[in-house]
Amino acid sequence: MPKPAKIKICGIKDVPALNAAVHAGAHYVGFVFFEKSPRYIAPPQAAHLVRQLPSTVKAVGLFVDPTDAYLEAALGATTLDVIQLHGHETPERVAEIKATWHMPVIKALPISTPDDLQQVSAYENIADWILFDAKPPKNAEVPGGAGVIFDWSILKDKKFKKPWMLSGGLDKDNVQEALSLLSPDGVDVSSGVESSRGMKDPQKIESFIKAAKKS
Repeated sequence: MPKPAKIKICGIKDVPALNAAVHAGAHYVGFVFFEKSPRYIAPPQAAHLVRQLPSTVKAVGLFVDPTDAYLEAALGATTLDVIQLHGHETPERVAEIKATWHMPVIKALPISTPDDLQQVSAYENIADWILFDAKPPKNAEVPGGAGVIFDWSILKDKKFKKPWMLSGGLDKDNVQEALSLLSPDGVDVSSGVESSRGMKDPQKIESFIKAAKKS
């Protein structure tokens, strides 16, 4: 019997969404430190929310191709447990960030076709988690959170050296199907628990977590 998947709610910006995630049983909550995203939150505001988290819930900071200066400012302003890299960071850059800040790293990889899995091996020995997300449309300003599903069968029966999360278009109506087809170590949702782009819906958060825990 596979272990239940960890649940990550990404793009938290306010107390009602945070409370819904915590009370429903999320394992991770994500804060987006990418200014072009509709889910962007400034590090000082994120710090206010992080202080309200119980020790059982980990705070994840999502960055997109961050400079050292930006990481230093964000990590200096708020206490995070995990760094998520959601840009075009090379394996060398991921290793550099880990060595500098001594924190676990989730590396997001965009998936569209089976060939996209060729990039995994370069990151497996460096990142602590691999997150598979749908490849964004060409020229998209934001690399994730578009509510797009990729072909999950690409990952069917695949084994990886590190724990991995499934992301991209998940919601309360399809998360059980995803978890019945695949055996990810975690699931990550953002747009699937929103009432409008960038605005989290506490009821949808609770419903998603309930559905994910049923699987």
